[in-house]
Amino acid sequence: MTTQVIVLNGGSSSGTTSIARALQQLLPQPWLVLGVDDLVDALPPALVSYGPQGEVELGEGFRALEDAWTAGLAAMARAGARIIVDDVFLGGSASQERTRAHLVGVTVVWAGVRCDPQIAATRESARGDRVVGMAASQAELVHRGVHYDVVVDTTRTSALDCARVIAARVV
Repeated sequence: MTTQVIVLNGGSSSGTTSIARALQQLLPQPWLVLGVDDLVDALPPALVSYGPQGEVELGEGFRALEDAWTAGLAAMARAGARIIVDDVFLGGSASQERTRAHLVGVTVVWAGVRCDPQIAATRESARGDRVVGMAASQAELVHRGVHYDVVVDTTRTSALDCARVIAARVV
């Protein structure tokens, strides 16, 4: 069966977005990139806030809207769109299970995107558009209990080379 969805899971500043863009260039068919940042940008600002150490705090009603968002991604895949999901599983395995439940019947490649917390924190600082502390706090948290088809590490490997590894798993 043909891959319909690639889920990239990695902490802030780990390189998921760069890998997603590289996958769009490498893969022969057109792929949409949609991610958690798109969801957050679409939400009322009161539903997502950040603590002093970069922790993400979710407001009442977030989960219901996240579920609707993920159901929409799955519906697009079922309708024929190929989708790269750029995500951050703040709940580790629980986040993966919520996503997996929506993607029943859809062929998915689950890709973990790792990065050394210090390197991710340096990237975060250089970007200037991230809450300080978020990258370090998410670097390991997002992978707890998550099962992947492929894992890449952007600490010393380019996004393009990581995308090549992931693309090799796409059928």
